[in-house]
Amino acid sequence: MVADLPWQVDEDTAGVDEAGRGPLAGPVVAASVVLGQYSIKGIGDSKTIRESERERLYIEIRASAKAIGIGMASAKEVDALNIHVATLLAMQRAVINMGFDPSQLLVDGKFCPRTPFLSQSIIKGDSLIDAIGAASIIAKVTRDRIMRELDVKYPYYGFAQHKGYPTAAHKLAIETYGPSLEHRMSFKPLHKFTCLEGN
Repeated sequence: MVADLPWQVDEDTAGVDEAGRGPLAGPVVAASVVLGQYSIKGIGDSKTIRESERERLYIEIRASAKAIGIGMASAKEVDALNIHVATLLAMQRAVINMGFDPSQLLVDGKFCPRTPFLSQSIIKGDSLIDAIGAASIIAKVTRDRIMRELDVKYPYYGFAQHKGYPTAAHKLAIETYGPSLEHRMSFKPLHKFTCLEGN
């Protein structure tokens, strides 16, 4: 269900955001966060916050939030569903994994996941609503940690540095070593490898 009225925030409002729509590898990760009455200074769009500060805020949010849920969609799910549907699936899983019934969902961007809760999408919501900003930070830090773990498993690609985004170094590594099992074969830079597999 989608709200018709302008958004308002109460202590049971859940903010929802994702990290990892653009990378060529790894999962898309979403978070749903209910901050309650707690106020945390410095929350905002995770992409604008330096890594050390994101880590500090992550710890504070985890310690103080009323509810937190994390959901993911794997690279294989991204390929099977497309990135848009996979992102909404990750968001849906994050809301379910909160184990909490929010009064409403305020979701960053243009689209809301399908849930039984009143929902409102807000463009640039991560810089406007603390609960969405908190979700942005939780999702980003969680995904960055996953990519550092994948860097150990697949050391040739530099996942710890670029987190799977299409940097020149990442593209060169794909050209040199071919894709890993964590690469999104449906993304354009990987298409030619899919063709090779089919021959």
